[in-house]
Amino acid sequence: MIKIKNWIRKEKEETAILLRCIPATVVTLFVVSVVCMNLLANKTLLQLDWIALDGGILISWLSFMCMDIITKHFGPKASNKISILAAMINLLTCLIFFVASVIPSNADDYSAFNSIFGGTWFILLGSTIAFLSSAVINNMLNWTIGKAFRKNPDGKLAYAMQSYISTFIGQFLDNFIFSIIVFVGFAPIFWDGFHWTVLQCATCALTGAVAELIMEIAFSPIGYRLVKKWRANRVGYEYLEYIEGGKS
Repeated sequence: MIKIKNWIRKEKEETAILLRCIPATVVTLFVVSVVCMNLLANKTLLQLDWIALDGGILISWLSFMCMDIITKHFGPKASNKISILAAMINLLTCLIFFVASVIPSNADDYSAFNSIFGGTWFILLGSTIAFLSSAVINNMLNWTIGKAFRKNPDGKLAYAMQSYISTFIGQFLDNFIFSIIVFVGFAPIFWDGFHWTVLQCATCALTGAVAELIMEIAFSPIGYRLVKKWRANRVGYEYLEYIEGGKS
């Protein structure tokens, strides 16, 4: 019992230091992208026999880019914690949206507003499970790949390989897990038989991963320069020294 209390105390202390050290802009972009993904996932943009895409594809690349930046500078554990924070804020936001949607109003017809912002519980469930699962895998894979570049772990090639490989695999798993849960598991029951096939889920996940990888490639130079700037300015070194000191 004492060990558990000590672990909880250390985790709270470590998290508090992390939140003081990590730049607010990256955290803000990360959280906003997660919230937007949840809303955009309500709309199917394209559905063919072999492919289906939902609106979340338009912004999910930003979430993974932020995770890659955080993982590169602060480590996978820090990125996992920020991912959990983003998921919790997303759940709170969805709750507020739901409350707003069920409050009656005689000012106008808000049925469209209520339908969108009221949300669908199984979409929220699917997006949360998919996001957290893929985030942990993405962060650990990113960090592991970085360790393979022993001669120049902070170089452009190392950053690119870390970001590209982890993003592609993480995005594929995120898209696939979400699609299976929502469009194979729940949609046929609650959406009058509307559903995706497993093939559509797989091709959606693959196509989405490729599209988001392209976005990652396009914007990764910004991420690399940002990490390099953080390193030069000793951003977050209170947290990094805390971790290196073996206190967590």
